[in-house]
Amino acid sequence: MKLSSSMAYSSADEMMFGTAKYPVETKRGLKIGGGHVIPEIVPHPRPGSEKTIKTLLREYERANGDALERCVIVGHPYLQVENEHVFQMTHNPKWGGEIAAQTARQMDDYKEKYGLISAYRATVADLRKPDMVGMRDSDYTREVLESFEECAKYADIISIESMGGKEIFDHAIIRNDVGGLLFGQAVLGGLDMEWMWTQIVEIAKKHGCIPGGDTNCAEANTAMFMAGGFISKDVPHTLAALSRAICVSRSLVAYECGATGPSKDCAYEDPIIKSITGIPIATEGKTSACAHSDLCGNVIGAVCDLWSNEAVEYHDMFGASTTAVFTEILGYDVAAMNSSIDLGYQKEFQACLINSDRYRGPHGFMLCPDNAWEIGKAVVDNNESLYVRGKAAAVKCGELMLGDPNLKLTNFEKESLEAYMKDLEALPDKEEDFIDLSLKKYGKVKGFKPASYGL
Repeated sequence: MKLSSSMAYSSADEMMFGTAKYPVETKRGLKIGGGHVIPEIVPHPRPGSEKTIKTLLREYERANGDALERCVIVGHPYLQVENEHVFQMTHNPKWGGEIAAQTARQMDDYKEKYGLISAYRATVADLRKPDMVGMRDSDYTREVLESFEECAKYADIISIESMGGKEIFDHAIIRNDVGGLLFGQAVLGGLDMEWMWTQIVEIAKKHGCIPGGDTNCAEANTAMFMAGGFISKDVPHTLAALSRAICVSRSLVAYECGATGPSKDCAYEDPIIKSITGIPIATEGKTSACAHSDLCGNVIGAVCDLWSNEAVEYHDMFGASTTAVFTEILGYDVAAMNSSIDLGYQKEFQACLINSDRYRGPHGFMLCPDNAWEIGKAVVDNNESLYVRGKAAAVKCGELMLGDPNLKLTNFEKESLEAYMKDLEALPDKEEDFIDLSLKKYGKVKGFKPASYGL
């Protein structure tokens, strides 16, 4: 695998929502990154509906169908539906395949009757828990790969939220150990993704399906949610921001293995990924409040190509089902973005998205397009190894946070960040030395098996 060595964009000014340097087109003609933003709805089944394939098929028939119907009712011309697998859909690979096939038939029907252009993303669940099973050789591993085979027959796009390095990350995050984050996310996560995505891309090619992308949801998002809001102190916000920068090294691997995007919505690192690769990205912001809270609900849409709600459980609301309601909301958000493009006001609209969140907290600050581009440049300029580029991303992120006086950090946050920067400076220069050091330091962490990562 060749590590990225150049930027797709010469500056952040070239990056805009709705347009990617390398757009992709789905089977029914949905062009993602081709000039307009597309809404992406993520319905989630109610507990209990997963008991049998029959009940789960019925649940998704309603949830996905309600989203398609609402587009027609209010006049939204495009939609992408993503189903993130519940355990049973990957544990029984044919279940995920049957749901993908059912949704494809629904989409064909809506296109024929109403002209609605839609696409389906199947996100296979990564059942491999590093502290429970072998990452490369277990029944769960085989089920994950078989699920990709089944879903790729019918889905437009396949994705995953991979779990590599999670056991080390969990150990490190509660100890404020930035070196452990580098080992778990950049090194172990990257090695696992190379092993997994090489196979995913081949499966996608075999079935004429688009290999989408990955996300560091299991790690960087965990750090972000542990940092929480303004009154939370479980994890410093500055450490969560460094974790996000570090994870770029591993999330980038999917595209270095041949994935083309669109990326996964919950990968908040995606603006950095887009700056490097030019692939279309999915992001989630204020409309994902149904699933979680964050401090960057507007800025994360500044360079998106798909605008998502993360996930909403299927229930009734006053206005209709949750999936219908959130599809309408996403569609109107996207209509405003696309109107700004058509009227020539996209830069002004983007500036509002950015500046409404720029100094709300470290995460929103680092994901502003200018800062995202700077972090991406640090990654490609230091492409000696997964570790070296992850470390460079973290250092650049820290420098940006410390270098802008308008980013108001509490004494606790600033002192924490300065300590992390010293820790980063003290780490080895070469990846092999860092791995040797890490194997000694983390060798006894519960569930860590170096062989799972080819070490």
